[in-house]
Amino acid sequence: MVNIDDFVKRLEIILDYYGVNASSFADKIGVQRSSMSHLLSGRNKPSLDFVMKIIEVFPDVDIYWLLNGKGNFPKTNEDSTLQFEVISEIEKTIPPTSSNENFNTIDLFSEINPEKEKVETQNTSSIKNTIFNPDEDEVEKIIFFYKNGKFKTYVP
Repeated sequence: MVNIDDFVKRLEIILDYYGVNASSFADKIGVQRSSMSHLLSGRNKPSLDFVMKIIEVFPDVDIYWLLNGKGNFPKTNEDSTLQFEVISEIEKTIPPTSSNENFNTIDLFSEINPEKEKVETQNTSSIKNTIFNPDEDEVEKIIFFYKNGKFKTYVP
């Protein structure tokens, strides 16, 4: 877990290193100034999105250093070489996949048991009649889901 006080100290080190104030730093990474203020005051904890924006805009910031205080700031050539080696090892362990694979042709529901489906339908229809009472329950909205991934919402 990230210690918020230590994270704030490291964030202040980054601000000093780049010679920017909290407002301009927030503008550069694309977050609201108020969120930066809340973070520096210790009111809020940093989100993953916030951390990733810092790493994206300021490549000299090491994510491990920012989060845990381990590593170096600014990054050294040794750090980037180590990261390249780790990425290379990960790529070696991932099996290659063909770009022509079409995952849409797999029918995940082809093995549905029709008898079981019929029983479930019978049970739900009897349950529907006992649970839903139009006099007591008011329908908020009805949603239809289509096989092509689209849906329509009706509000009575």
